[in-house]
Amino acid sequence: MEWVAGIQRAIDHIEDHLTDEIDYEAVARESFSSSYHFQRVFSILCGYTLGEYIRCRRLSLAGAELASTDAKVIDVALKYGYDSPDSFARAFKAFHGVTPSEAKGGAKLRSFSRLALKISLEGGNIMDYRIEEKPEMILTGFKRRFTGTPENRFEQEEDFYVHTRVNQYLLKGVGGDRDNGYNVITNVGDDGFDFYIAEKLDYWWTENLARGLGYDEKANEFEKIVIPKQLYVVCETERSRYPVTELPELRRKMVSEWLPSSGYRFADAPEISLVHWYYKHGDDAIMESRYIELWIPIEKDE
Repeated sequence: MEWVAGIQRAIDHIEDHLTDEIDYEAVARESFSSSYHFQRVFSILCGYTLGEYIRCRRLSLAGAELASTDAKVIDVALKYGYDSPDSFARAFKAFHGVTPSEAKGGAKLRSFSRLALKISLEGGNIMDYRIEEKPEMILTGFKRRFTGTPENRFEQEEDFYVHTRVNQYLLKGVGGDRDNGYNVITNVGDDGFDFYIAEKLDYWWTENLARGLGYDEKANEFEKIVIPKQLYVVCETERSRYPVTELPELRRKMVSEWLPSSGYRFADAPEISLVHWYYKHGDDAIMESRYIELWIPIEKDE
């Protein structure tokens, strides 16, 4: 379980430097991994980004310090990385629900505890997967910037799908594949990630979407997405009516059970979900046979 010890060392490093400027590369080195790999593993296992963890820990400690000492608000703000009392007050109220001054007056505060990873016996179950090298792929789609991590995206994703039906129907009509589609996650960072709804179109439609649709304004809502040649580990959800709800747990199992002993690590490349949305009104057997292939980009762990 050396990988667990490495993550714990990284967390300990963060805790030792909460009042300093934290270098993500230095944090990742404690776990003997790249910054990208560490941040992806951390967010999947913990459910929030590295930046969110640091921000919540600092605000939690700042609240406790204001409530229990005579420290000035400006001094506490600077100590925990805020350049001005105003920016500190906004962040503090968003986290605690009260102002720093109210905290000094005995208001109720929130606590965000330090992470401690515990080694537990997991696995013992058969997990089907395959490793595939996918050639370059060109998709056409539209995106929205989501906040948080891919593990807590469900409400944002549902809202995105509900309010972009016209674009989805256009792509389905052009692509001709009603039962399958792609979701692409890329540009993952502390503030969130880009989420695409996309289809694989033939060459003519890919290059001439505006001409085919007949007007540029709608075509400008779509973009070409070039997915480079990449090695992936591929797992599938169970067959169900709403397989998207199973993705967070499937991703977590891949990271906590498969990845540590696989000889691979995350690659800095798009994550893809191939969604098999079989649909036939009134046919429950077909509706319950939906599933999603989760493609996690990987590379050899050197």
